[in-house]
Amino acid sequence: MKIASFKRIVLILSLVLIVSVVVAGCTKGSKEAKGTDSKLEGTINIVGSTSVTPLAEDLGQEFSNKNPEIKVDVQGVGSTAGIKATIDKTADIGISSRDLKDEEKEYKMNEYIIAYDGIVVAVHPENSVEDLDMNTINKIFTGEIKNWKEVGGEDEEILVISREEGSGTRGAFEEILELDSVKEDALIAEGNGAVKANIASKKNSIGYISLSYLDDSISGLKIDGVEGTSENIKSGKYKISRPFLMITNGEEDPLVKEFLDFVLSKEGQKIVGKKQITVK
Repeated sequence: MKIASFKRIVLILSLVLIVSVVVAGCTKGSKEAKGTDSKLEGTINIVGSTSVTPLAEDLGQEFSNKNPEIKVDVQGVGSTAGIKATIDKTADIGISSRDLKDEEKEYKMNEYIIAYDGIVVAVHPENSVEDLDMNTINKIFTGEIKNWKEVGGEDEEILVISREEGSGTRGAFEEILELDSVKEDALIAEGNGAVKANIASKKNSIGYISLSYLDDSISGLKIDGVEGTSENIKSGKYKISRPFLMITNGEEDPLVKEFLDFVLSKEGQKIVGKKQITVK
């Protein structure tokens, strides 16, 4: 009986040891699973400036490539609409191609300058005019100068193309050029793409777009003899430039914070530097 009792005790101790090992293994496995579940995932909604949209899309795509469980959704609807969406918290991040107005700053939002951009004054490629000064551009957009022959071009009426109300590009352009208002009969186009398409299809037109939209379909003018390039904008020689902003409202969740950290990182700024001017 004593031997049987001893064997029974040994068996019980062995079972206890086995159960302990299994429980420990399960506990460790649970922690690893929890660690896996804690990886960032979800969608970041970015809303605002059509000028910033291409850059935000490029940054979002690369961030998603590095983090497959994260989707970055970018909507280009204009700076003012993006700022409003940030104030209302219907967007995780607002994007703006102009500085915040005083009434917008009252909401104490978090502002991040992610890049600097030039606003290019552009004409049709067949236009012989290549260089204008700031004062002349002001007079063209206000309607004081009406014909291309007044500035060295052909005898053609100037068709002014401007942006819609709420456009950050328009706001920055009017502020820099000190325009009280654009001439009443100006053609209003919504978005940089629409402005570019109109300039490319109308020989006597003039308009303004973000530097990132400039291509061979239109011709960018020199301003006071200075070409609108990244180098000239960064040095301050080219005067028509503005910041690109990302804006958040209140405490940022980890997903948004990690994305913003990426945007301002060396890797993110390398993407910025392909078409815009970096902040670092």
